[in-house]
Amino acid sequence: MNNDLRIHPFRIDIPQTRLDDLRGRLAATRWPDELPGVGWSYGVPVAYARKLADYWRTGFDWRAAEARLNAFPQFTTEIDGQNIHFLHARSPEPDALPLIITHGWPGSVAEFMKIIGPLTDPVSYGGARSDAFHVVAPSIPGFGFSGPTTETGWDLRRVARAWAELMGRLGYRRYGAQGGDSGAVISPMLGRTAPENVVGVHVNGALGFPTGDPAEFVGLTPEELARLGQYQNQDQAGYAIIQATRPQTLAFGLHDSPAAQLTWIVEKFKEWTDPAHELPEDAVDVDQLLTDVSVYWFTGTAASAARLYKEEQKSWGAAAEHSALPHGVAVFPGDAGVRRIAEREHNVVHWSEFSRGGHFAAMEAPDLLTEDIRTFFRPLR
Repeated sequence: MNNDLRIHPFRIDIPQTRLDDLRGRLAATRWPDELPGVGWSYGVPVAYARKLADYWRTGFDWRAAEARLNAFPQFTTEIDGQNIHFLHARSPEPDALPLIITHGWPGSVAEFMKIIGPLTDPVSYGGARSDAFHVVAPSIPGFGFSGPTTETGWDLRRVARAWAELMGRLGYRRYGAQGGDSGAVISPMLGRTAPENVVGVHVNGALGFPTGDPAEFVGLTPEELARLGQYQNQDQAGYAIIQATRPQTLAFGLHDSPAAQLTWIVEKFKEWTDPAHELPEDAVDVDQLLTDVSVYWFTGTAASAARLYKEEQKSWGAAAEHSALPHGVAVFPGDAGVRRIAEREHNVVHWSEFSRGGHFAAMEAPDLLTEDIRTFFRPLR
């Protein structure tokens, strides 16, 4: 797939000048006006944004977050002309099952910090030795420390092919795949790309998308119909439409203004986290949230991450061939997962629904997600 098969050790080390620049830009933010009494209905309220930005500038400790990330072994390699960054945390159990886990937008490998330990070393977290995984967590091309993409064509299928190459390069011939958000699309694609290698696919969120055929909705429960209704919610779809049509124009603001990058991401944390919580930081640790935002800012990947939507737009609504691999789904509050839709293109052998957590399950409910991953893969080892 490329001419350089070498894997290079990597360590995050953001220069102090970049931290100083971030703080200076935040301090000099030109804040917009807003209408009174509209809350979040027009977007992120200015008072909320100012308070969070002030904490990012004066209270958030990037060096501590950097150290937490650097506690996991990290590497880079070139695949299909693109730099690929990944965490590779091997289990102390030699017969552990390799597992590649994939984030989405606006996520990053930072969202997995609470689940990598329990997955790789279950004994230390009260689990069984037989549930151990060797975890590989790559940064999607164009995201985070993989750096910007440099050519068109990096859609989700190309990412899945790159993941197959990465796992082979690491010497893994038999492994599982897991993901949420875009990772919940990439992981099943990886299963289709390398069915002889992937033993099973687990996703959190939705697996598959409705076609719009009225027959798909017959007999569904009111709760399932409400979940599918999210696909018609244009009020919350604006981010996807602009990233799928004019990501470059959007990027000027996100790349130049940390306040813009912060609010563009935090709005999704407001809308997609557990609806039982009023504010994003009620559902997700605020330092982990800001670690995720900081990864986008320091790597300058606002434009290239948004381009993933532009690259993928042409495939929206396209049918996929049925996958016979075992698939498992964990549905958290606010997720759009409906089993009948998932079974149309996937062999669903495991389905869980939870009353706690949300779209960012690895950060919101790491205990529930970890146990569901263990449960799904247990008979597939």
